[in-house]
Amino acid sequence: MPITVFLSGGGRSLANLMSANDRGDLHLDFRCVISSSGKVRGVEIAREAGIQTRIITKKSHPDPAAYCEAMFQPCRDNGTALVVMAGFLKHVLIPDDFQGRVLNIHPSLLPSFGGEGMYGHHVHQAAINKGVKLSGCTVHYVDNHYDNGPILHQRSCPVRSDDTADSLAARVFEQECLAFPEAIQMHYEDWRAAQEDS
Repeated sequence: MPITVFLSGGGRSLANLMSANDRGDLHLDFRCVISSSGKVRGVEIAREAGIQTRIITKKSHPDPAAYCEAMFQPCRDNGTALVVMAGFLKHVLIPDDFQGRVLNIHPSLLPSFGGEGMYGHHVHQAAINKGVKLSGCTVHYVDNHYDNGPILHQRSCPVRSDDTADSLAARVFEQECLAFPEAIQMHYEDWRAAQEDS
């Protein structure tokens, strides 16, 4: 299944998906990685793997419609079937032809601890401050609102009494490394069935 990955940071989720693909757990053709910054490790990981990379900054496309077009036209051009947001921290509108074709992973059990500003350690500190006993991650289809859209898959882990944001983040990321490939495989099976029916 041809995919494009959107990212903004270190590329740990991209590396995890590439490893799962190499093991044969996924069936992905990485067509492109689009980063919101040229100075992040995720771009290096993609280039080292021979994946085409593009840097598209929101600053260069201040109009939301123009930013949407800049991000998704390359996906149309390269035949992308699924866009995967792997640590992508910018808000981009989802065009009609990509509704139900964009997946994001969020480091909490949505709808808890989602929304604008809820990323990275902010999410985990909020969970600790609230005193929740269970956290985890959510893979969901992306719509035009932060951390909204239909939930496809979740995995959970305990929140311990001595957790810091960093220790909880590490435990949640272990679940992300399982949940994201599992969710993408679920989408792939539906996509493959639709291909066979058409």
